[in-house]
Amino acid sequence: MAGNNTHNLDAPYGVNQTALDALQADPGALRGLMRGVEKESLRVAPDGSLSQLPHPQALGSPLTHGAITTDFSESQLELITGVHDSAAGCLTELTDVHRFVYANLGEELLWPSSMPCIVGEDDDIPVGRYGSSNIGRTKTIYRLGLGLRYGRLMQTISGIHYNFSLPDALWTTLGITSQDERTDAYFGLIRNFRRWSWLLIYLFGASPAVCRSFTRHLEHTLQPFDEGSQHLPFATSLRMGPLGYQSSAQSVLHISYNSLNEYANSMVEALTMQYPAYVAHGVKQGGEYGEYHQLNTAVLQIENEFYGTIRPKRRTYSGERPVTALRERGVEYVEVRCLDLNPFLPVGLDEQQIHFLDTFLLLCLLANSDADSPAEFARMAENQLAVVERGRDPQLQIVNERQQAVSPTQWGVQLLDQCAGIAALMDINEAGTPYRDAVEAQRAKLEDPELTPSAQILAAMRERHVPFFRFSMDQGFAHRQHFESLPLTAAEQQRFAQEVADSHAAQADIEAADELDFDGFLEQYLAIPAAPEV
Repeated sequence: MAGNNTHNLDAPYGVNQTALDALQADPGALRGLMRGVEKESLRVAPDGSLSQLPHPQALGSPLTHGAITTDFSESQLELITGVHDSAAGCLTELTDVHRFVYANLGEELLWPSSMPCIVGEDDDIPVGRYGSSNIGRTKTIYRLGLGLRYGRLMQTISGIHYNFSLPDALWTTLGITSQDERTDAYFGLIRNFRRWSWLLIYLFGASPAVCRSFTRHLEHTLQPFDEGSQHLPFATSLRMGPLGYQSSAQSVLHISYNSLNEYANSMVEALTMQYPAYVAHGVKQGGEYGEYHQLNTAVLQIENEFYGTIRPKRRTYSGERPVTALRERGVEYVEVRCLDLNPFLPVGLDEQQIHFLDTFLLLCLLANSDADSPAEFARMAENQLAVVERGRDPQLQIVNERQQAVSPTQWGVQLLDQCAGIAALMDINEAGTPYRDAVEAQRAKLEDPELTPSAQILAAMRERHVPFFRFSMDQGFAHRQHFESLPLTAAEQQRFAQEVADSHAAQADIEAADELDFDGFLEQYLAIPAAPEV
């Protein structure tokens, strides 16, 4: 399949012909693609400052609620959908969760942008709290460690994670009959995604500017936009650049995506390799009897600390490490992590974006996929940085897989041409042409960069004569008004209230069930079983 083939030099982005023939013979197999969304948003006070209030009790326990939790900060909500076989179903659930959240936020707003609101000093950013259980304490200590290692400010940057998987029928049509083959195909998808994810940053990047309060203690190359804002004139997603989720400690890592075995082994190395600066901090603050302020002194405390545009994923059992789950049961889905919140959209994304993401991810799966290398990783990082900072610059060139300097438009059109063929097959199962329409909407952005969200944000700031802070506040108030115009029905309110009550009860049960002392629990939690013998 695609994950095991090399590139045809005449068609470096070409879909594997055998796979394409199979789908053309059975386009119905493309029904039932599975997707889910995890959307992060900061809670802010009416004056735009980061909320200092604890996670609202009325939203349930962030430890156990299935749809409403927190990310890094106590003030950073993470809203999670279930798995859906349609874009509309996914967005309907995400909208309903927003409706419930806004009904229980009081005067607060959800900040609509990826780059944060007015923030104070690092210590003013509250870390997420998850109760007194061993696992709850572990989650908080992990976040304390992130703040210690990278600063709490960086962790307030928010985004959207998009989870994607294929139904059984589609695997069968592609001739993939075993979990090992599925896993290989997903790793082929991941390799291609990493090569081409710069295109998503160009098309959907929505963080070209930041509030001055964010950069006041940081080294940067941004330019003044007005008295309250800084920006780069052709930037797409500052969230995905040096001001965002970057790490000098992690830059020493080479996480290989050539196979599950290579990925797992390189991840385990990162989870066990000691990093001198973290060793110097120690695990506990104030000596042997002090409080933990990081889980350990390895380059990565746990797997989730590794920053990347995409991850292989597998649901885990209670107490199971993600790398162990992958080793034992293979890849179940992928998690896309390079998407900004679109502040023009009430829930941060829309159906058209989902339709394009599905098409793009299928291209990554079906296209031939060479093995990766450290040299290619370096080139991909350079391309990403260039598109982050200068993506809309008509003079920009990036380096493609043939080591040729090309414009993002030239390369992007080649990729969209391949997406168009896949979209046509997917539309056979639709009432209209939503997938082809989504591809053509992205083609228009390549032809006219002013149509991109990043350009539209800067244009709105200029036209309204407002800084980034005021632009975001205005969008946040508009979003709140939108959701307040969609009140929950009595039945919906009752369902959400029951989920809240159940989550609080589940947290209490977890806390009552703890038998190990915390040190013993943490030792077990961080243990990584040896790789299974082949």
